[in-house]
Amino acid sequence: MELHMEKRCISAYVENQIGVLAKISGLFAGKNYNLDTLTVGETEDHTMSRMTIELTCDDLTYEQIIKQLNRSVEVIKVIDFTDMRITKKELLFIKVNSCKEADKQEIFRIAQTFDLLVVDYNRKSVLVQCVKTVSKNNDMIALFKDMFVNRIEVVRGGSVAIEALSTPDR
Repeated sequence: MELHMEKRCISAYVENQIGVLAKISGLFAGKNYNLDTLTVGETEDHTMSRMTIELTCDDLTYEQIIKQLNRSVEVIKVIDFTDMRITKKELLFIKVNSCKEADKQEIFRIAQTFDLLVVDYNRKSVLVQCVKTVSKNNDMIALFKDMFVNRIEVVRGGSVAIEALSTPDR
């Protein structure tokens, strides 16, 4: 029997206390579930944090994960984004090293064209910030890799997601 693997996204409100992140991530590790991304941040209520969890799994495994999260004492609420319209973005930094003046001009042109933000630069390097969907960020990485071969560093922050108000953006 072949399992249908699918990319999934969950949001969980959790108590903002020491050890909660370790406990929740340990729940996944203990069952040999692999997370694609896990992003956590404090909410408007300082006693709660919100986790955005992305993973690739089959339906049965996904059901088990949702049940285990709901059983965890530290979890306040679980939101299954499977059938919801959501807005989801990922933070990406791309640093281009060993830049000549022409490289810097090209990076600034790319940033302007694709609505990226140049957040820092010096004589030899430029740091670009991209807050877009995962697929658009993948496209940006491919573009920079192609244009600045073996001179880029990439840092990704994982996705955050929220229910969309009108237009979904995955």
